[in-house]
Amino acid sequence: MSKKLVAYFSASGVTAKVAERLSESIGADLHEITPKVRYTDADLDWRDKTSRSSIEMSNPASRPEIERIRDNMQDYDTIYLGFPIWWYIAPTIINTFLESYDLTGKTIVPFATSGGSGMGKTNELLLPSCPGAILAEGCVFKADISKQELVSWAEQW
Repeated sequence: MSKKLVAYFSASGVTAKVAERLSESIGADLHEITPKVRYTDADLDWRDKTSRSSIEMSNPASRPEIERIRDNMQDYDTIYLGFPIWWYIAPTIINTFLESYDLTGKTIVPFATSGGSGMGKTNELLLPSCPGAILAEGCVFKADISKQELVSWAEQW
């Protein structure tokens, strides 16, 4: 039996709720990807080109620091990786998370929350950050997705 982890980054709480529901539904451990410097509302103002999130997302090499690295990542076979969609892709802190571990042989299953956009080029841009891992096709969920729908989706992996 493989051990599963739901790791997630949530700026506004929406992705956190979906991640918690997924973790409960499939019996997976839960890990919040927390930025070393938390995002303020001003940091998240996508209409302001000088906001922190706008600056990070306009630089593909941006790697915001994370507060805590998980010390038992080797214990997991499947990692469900949740995040909000920013600028049609995963926030660059997700690359920071992936690059913090040797994920060789693990299955990474991305899921996202979004107000209306799809996954865009998310997988294409995440793939270099997890060499040796199997990166599954990602999926976008609405905030009110049911436990039953999450279980049906997660059973693929």
